[in-house]
Amino acid sequence: MVYIYKKTIGNKEYYYLRASKTEKGRMITKDVAYLGSTLEEVKKSLNKIPKAQIRAAYKKINKFLESNKYLKEAQKLKIKQTALLDEDLSEEIEACQLHWQKIFKKLDKKTQEDYFKGFIIDFAFNTASIEGNTITLKEASMLLTEQRTPKNRTLREIYDIQNTESAFRGLLVGKKSLTHEFIIQTHKELMVNIDFRHGYRTSDVHVMHSRFEASPAHYVFTDMNILIKWYNENKNKLHPFILACIFHHKFEKIHPFFDGNGRTGRMLMNFILLNENYPPIIIRKRNRAEYLEALNRADGAGLKDIPIKSYKPLIEFSANEYTDGYWDIFL
Repeated sequence: MVYIYKKTIGNKEYYYLRASKTEKGRMITKDVAYLGSTLEEVKKSLNKIPKAQIRAAYKKINKFLESNKYLKEAQKLKIKQTALLDEDLSEEIEACQLHWQKIFKKLDKKTQEDYFKGFIIDFAFNTASIEGNTITLKEASMLLTEQRTPKNRTLREIYDIQNTESAFRGLLVGKKSLTHEFIIQTHKELMVNIDFRHGYRTSDVHVMHSRFEASPAHYVFTDMNILIKWYNENKNKLHPFILACIFHHKFEKIHPFFDGNGRTGRMLMNFILLNENYPPIIIRKRNRAEYLEALNRADGAGLKDIPIKSYKPLIEFSANEYTDGYWDIFL
């Protein structure tokens, strides 16, 4: 395995091309070359190294260079700090947003569409898997790109993936407002051929394995009204990423629908990010337990308040998902 290693001494950074391999059960690490003390020097040094030596690691090296380049740009912005998110994570989020605006949004429409195809497949697989869908990533890809129906999967699972693609593509068309109608329509699109109960629920539900009581049925519309009002009052006060994370949790706590609340909540989270010119997020299936625990830890918060102790774990978990995923998909 070949990768770039950064060593910091004092205020100065030094970059090395490092190789690691396992021999007889032991990890052997060796610095192959010194690359310089700036990213510009690193790029020049890499151009002198035979391509065959770094070909297999090209994507990882490019990810390191680009993410660090935009991280350094973000650090110059002197981002307004908040107790809800540590400075380093704030800078990493802004690095993604800078690359999104400066590079991705300037690509031609066809190339953007190619990137979004990959994102949507990954998003559909992960958001459905979190809710128990057994379709694999490979099967989701074949279903959405080749219309090849996976064997031994239920129709519900297949519709789940297809509906997610359709609903997400709807977010990419025009500027929209966060209203009752939009939320209900988004849920309806996600539930096509899965659940005929459209609109906010009319009876109480018990959320399995949760530590909270969902809003009683006769308070659902009132609580959603409070949440939409909270969103409108805070969208120019809170950082868009923090706004999206907190909205997601408050929505899940209300649990306004009979089914599909998690999928709808994660879709609305992306709606908020895209509406504020930030790239979308994928909460990955492999981190499901940590994700649910972070949501659970926020359950003590009311519909209007933003206690730091409750929300910081969820925001920081989501920030790590966001920054890891962005450079893997949109670079």
